[in-house]
Amino acid sequence: MHKTATTWMIGLGLALSGCGDDSQSDGSAGMDGVPTSADGTTSADGNDSNSSSNSTTPGDGDGDTNTGDGDGDPGDGDGDPTTTGENNPKWDLGTLPDSAFNCGQGGGNGSDPDFSFLWAANSTQGTISKIDTKTVTEVGRYIVRPDSNGSPSRTSVSLSGHVAVANRSGGVTKIYAREDYCEDTNGMPGIQTSNSNQFLPWGQEECVAWHTPMNYQSQRPVAWGAGTFNEGGCVWDDEELWTSGTNNNGTIDVYVLDGDDGSTKEMVAIPTGGNGLTASFYGIYGGAVDGNGDFWGSQLGSSGRLVRVNRDDMSYDIWDTPNNGSWYGMTVDSEGYVWLCSSTVARFDPADETFQTASVGGYTGCMADAAEDGLLWMSTGGQGVVGVNRDTLLVEKMWNAGGSYGVSIDFEGYVWTVAYGNTASKIDPETGQFWTYNGLVGAYTYSDMTGYALSNVGTPSG
Repeated sequence: MHKTATTWMIGLGLALSGCGDDSQSDGSAGMDGVPTSADGTTSADGNDSNSSSNSTTPGDGDGDTNTGDGDGDPGDGDGDPTTTGENNPKWDLGTLPDSAFNCGQGGGNGSDPDFSFLWAANSTQGTISKIDTKTVTEVGRYIVRPDSNGSPSRTSVSLSGHVAVANRSGGVTKIYAREDYCEDTNGMPGIQTSNSNQFLPWGQEECVAWHTPMNYQSQRPVAWGAGTFNEGGCVWDDEELWTSGTNNNGTIDVYVLDGDDGSTKEMVAIPTGGNGLTASFYGIYGGAVDGNGDFWGSQLGSSGRLVRVNRDDMSYDIWDTPNNGSWYGMTVDSEGYVWLCSSTVARFDPADETFQTASVGGYTGCMADAAEDGLLWMSTGGQGVVGVNRDTLLVEKMWNAGGSYGVSIDFEGYVWTVAYGNTASKIDPETGQFWTYNGLVGAYTYSDMTGYALSNVGTPSG
């Protein structure tokens, strides 16, 4: 079933796909803000934007030997987290289009991206955090609505590397991942932008690209489409952003926004009730875009539905979901299969419109590894992750973490979790060793937090 995936990384920063509203905690210990790995090593805490000179953060180049490879020799290709190349046990990320090799700019041109970020929403604070996935440190924090009261949850990263976030109580914001994109707009010389866990006031922060207010009681999903690759400029043009909102008034609105300025390009109002979507306060809960540029949205719970909005004409298709799972997270994998996740997992094949399900002990968020034998990684009970074979739907791996709710993957092949609370964890999928960052505030993110899913989406050949 699996075929080798090609990863398109032309400027990627990081992002997941789907969860973020409930009040239950993940049960993880606070650890006093000191991130701790499975074997007791530590990385950056919530008070600093960089690791100390003698930290044990993977990939920080300080010569630490406690990197989890078992033999004390970092960088030797035997499985320590700093290793890249043919001996690295992480996934084969494939190659880029030929035109990308001559771009000469960062963000992912080649197997070792110049920058790679995970973006986690601090829902109770009204901000999102920018976490360097190589050093497990926070390198920026941003208010995402002028009043700071939007309760942000889902984040999505474009192929250009920039992030967009939806506020549960209405409104979408785009933030530039790189300072050279930011514009001097606040009247002070130079670019003022956050480079730590401290955020700047709204209007002073100059890396907020745009904010589009929307008046919704529930606005959960946000998902970038790929856009068009400009070979001459080595950039992605005409990127579009999908989002959805509802006021529980008989319709659920699905939007396509212009990625450059946040204006509405198209919108369709999908009826609820009868043969339409389930009428609920939350509307569409999780969202992702497939290789055709179509939007997939899932609804929360066992009675919700799965919807596809076709980009060509904004028509939509609706499917009932299996009733043996209370669906929460969702993602689209490298072969175009749509996954619904909870304690049960469901794989939907758009070609024959069938579901396959299995009880796997999952919980909320999920994301699929794009390698030939890549697993679907799911949160488990708020504590760690479970790896599910995408062919057989059997559990193959289970690892602990510093709490988990949302799940993502970075471009070196590490699995990430964001707990419901203050912790993000980076997990070695082969050994289970993990590193944590504990400086988040009321975190809740379960979408494409790194951009990995978008970079690998595909369509079944059947």
